[in-house]
Amino acid sequence: MRTEALLLVDVQVGFSDTDHWGPRNNPGAEANIRALLEDWRHRDAPVVLVQHDSVEPNSPLRPGQPGNALQPWVEGPAALHVRKTVNSAFIGTPDLDAWLRAQPIDAVAICGITTNHCCETTARMAANLGYRVRFVLDATYTHDRIGPDGDVHRAEAVARMTAANLHGEFAHVVRTADVLGA
Repeated sequence: MRTEALLLVDVQVGFSDTDHWGPRNNPGAEANIRALLEDWRHRDAPVVLVQHDSVEPNSPLRPGQPGNALQPWVEGPAALHVRKTVNSAFIGTPDLDAWLRAQPIDAVAICGITTNHCCETTARMAANLGYRVRFVLDATYTHDRIGPDGDVHRAEAVARMTAANLHGEFAHVVRTADVLGA
């Protein structure tokens, strides 16, 4: 029987600052993340909280800033709490890969913020390390991005491109309703 951990990536207060990050997509992401978290906790299944400790001086996610805190509704029981300074939850403290293998856990469901940065990077690394990955797209969100040519790429299009990049090669892209109670 496979054991699947829920990786809740960077659900932090600082991402609510649209003045800093810009417009976002998926206003229902938090409700979906919360539903997944409640489902995992109800089933006493492993929850891993991941928290980004930015090293950028002006980032609201920098340690010591109010934005670094996890959203209050995330607080609660977790099997592991990983802190990181880069995009991947697999490059943090404690070592996520070592912990998953010791359980043993061979599958992860990924949700959180942002779709195309820390969530996507974590999914790619999980797949490369041999985990079965479900990427819960509607339980993530991202922000508009400006490309190197100056063009603005809307958050919804960025999220759809992440789904296209991941599905079939790195992850099975799913919706919250596909995962609840699994």
